[in-house]
Amino acid sequence: MSADSSVIQEAQQLRADLNLHNHRYYVLDEPSIPDAEYDRLFQRLKTLEEAHPELITSDSPTQRVGGSPISGFGEVAHEIPMLSLDNVFNEEELIDFDRRVRERLGVQDNVEYACEPKLDGIAVSLLYEKGLLVRGATRGDGTTGEDITHNVRTIPSIPLRLFGDAIPERLEVRGEIYMPKAGFAALNKRAELSGEKRFVNPRNAAAGSLRQLDARITATRPLEMCCYGIGVISGGELLPTHTDMMQQLSRWGLKINGELKAATGEQGCLEYYQYMAEKRNSLPYEIDGLVFKVNKYSLQQRLGFVSRFPRWAIAHKFPAQEEITQIEKIEFQVGRTGAVTPVARLTPVFVGGVTVSNATLHNMDEIERLGVQVGDYVIIRRAGDVIPQIVSVVLDKRPDSTSSVEMPEHCPICSADIERIEGEAVARCSGGLSCAAQRKEALRHYASRKAMDIEGLGEKLIDTLVDKELLNSITDIYHLKHEDIANLERMGDKSASNLLSAIEQSKQTLFSRFIYALGIREVGEATARNLALSFGFMDSLMQADEEQLQAVPDVGKIVAHHIYTFFRQPHNVEVIASLRKAGVVWPEEAPVIADDLPLKDKVYVLTGTLETMGRDEAKEKLQALGAKVTGSVSKKTDCVVAGPGAGSKLAKAESLGIPVLDEQGLIGLLESNGIAVL
Repeated sequence: MSADSSVIQEAQQLRADLNLHNHRYYVLDEPSIPDAEYDRLFQRLKTLEEAHPELITSDSPTQRVGGSPISGFGEVAHEIPMLSLDNVFNEEELIDFDRRVRERLGVQDNVEYACEPKLDGIAVSLLYEKGLLVRGATRGDGTTGEDITHNVRTIPSIPLRLFGDAIPERLEVRGEIYMPKAGFAALNKRAELSGEKRFVNPRNAAAGSLRQLDARITATRPLEMCCYGIGVISGGELLPTHTDMMQQLSRWGLKINGELKAATGEQGCLEYYQYMAEKRNSLPYEIDGLVFKVNKYSLQQRLGFVSRFPRWAIAHKFPAQEEITQIEKIEFQVGRTGAVTPVARLTPVFVGGVTVSNATLHNMDEIERLGVQVGDYVIIRRAGDVIPQIVSVVLDKRPDSTSSVEMPEHCPICSADIERIEGEAVARCSGGLSCAAQRKEALRHYASRKAMDIEGLGEKLIDTLVDKELLNSITDIYHLKHEDIANLERMGDKSASNLLSAIEQSKQTLFSRFIYALGIREVGEATARNLALSFGFMDSLMQADEEQLQAVPDVGKIVAHHIYTFFRQPHNVEVIASLRKAGVVWPEEAPVIADDLPLKDKVYVLTGTLETMGRDEAKEKLQALGAKVTGSVSKKTDCVVAGPGAGSKLAKAESLGIPVLDEQGLIGLLESNGIAVL
């Protein structure tokens, strides 16, 4: 029987009242009714919904926990990347960060910063549409995360529906899900009483709780969420500052940190750091540092980003926790570039919530500076609460049986000679691509998406092919046979055919991509692109001296030396020749003078789906014409390229009167300037 109007009205009122009481209890920490009264209201709503299922809504407090486990986690592509933060560890580094901010902005006056604790939890994204929670996702790698909607719905401090005025049509909220100290202690107490395994620390407990396929388990865990920012906002107003926007989120029912404050200049940030350092141990949650953000969004946009971090924010980490342990032995590891690094194997010790058994010693200079010997007792520290480091030797505890540390003469992997260039702290294996340690990493880099983009040739397959001696050099990629691949575990005919097709497609590439794929030290995508534009031909690049290389934008003395040295190694020259012989080709054209590029200093933004070419390819082609391609639309944007699915960026461009091209318009622009589109 359908519910009459009085029942419908009662259910609506109960939902509104319960959501309000949830907010007061879990977000504001200001309960307005006793628990027994809340339970009575909850049970009344549940009874009404059971009698009239048509009354159930997705934002009803009774619907926080799903009825059955899911089969797995889906992927979520973040519309705006969830970048990590760069770190500073002392006052001088924080002052230097503030100096860089003011220099890039071209101001001498103090900059206002938003200051807040850096919670030790799991970064997540919540998407609200018309005020209703529709998706929760982990940060993942910053570009793609996992769909954890079923679990975030169980967290009482996360509203299922926002309330208040002027709620945006779409709002992506970013924050940290964490477990308070008291809840963590209670959880471990329950585990101990039931004979279950205890959690190591609150962060691990929070991460494990969000990884549950059964939301009913997550619902039993004492999790909270605190918002620290926004991603997408459309159909609503973006307030001028971060602190203004956080207060607005609070008015919409979301939890923000009560310690959020605005501070003026470096001195204000340092005073906030001192204040929070003294208060840290009394907080009801774990923090591993503080976050300082340029408060005005307009200034954030001007500062922009580097490859992985925003230039307008920094995490100031607290001093790491320390313990004493013993060095049992020192081994030497070889990295992708041939760097030979000493690693201390330690008697396991519990530091900052994790068990540490290894610590890097960086190089022989560091060993000499510390005076480390095998068998020493040392103070170990988790630098930034993450990477274990040896701080000092405890000389009073030095055993008589200690022995000095000697750099081996030969690579522990391939037995090639180890060389140490004068003036460099790092020793390197001279084996190049003949060294298995370097070979795997070089192959992974060569096949990666931003290099030769060989889809299907991932880390595990490369490991298998190298271990089976099917890949002994980069060139061997182009000599793989169908039967070599199809007979491998978890492959087969179709997978082998797909991989061989991807390998064949990779032969047609761009000069800049090929340069980047070679893995030359400190040559990233931007430097590779500048080298390609400046030299035009591989032979010209290979024959360039260090002075000519330093004339290229972004190439300084050290990078020029790395490039020059790379092309003076006979083995590297042989590899390049063999790759060209295998059919790897790219368009070679006369060098381009930057000032002659048709789109020099023009700012483009790509949004939506491009069907003829991917956004990465479109970005490369625009950059080849001198354009700067950014991720956000502002008054400085010259043009927006919008494909199907374009959202807030397109709307903002139209509101600002910025020219907009569709994909065909972009293709016409490229082809009219001599850039072919296949």
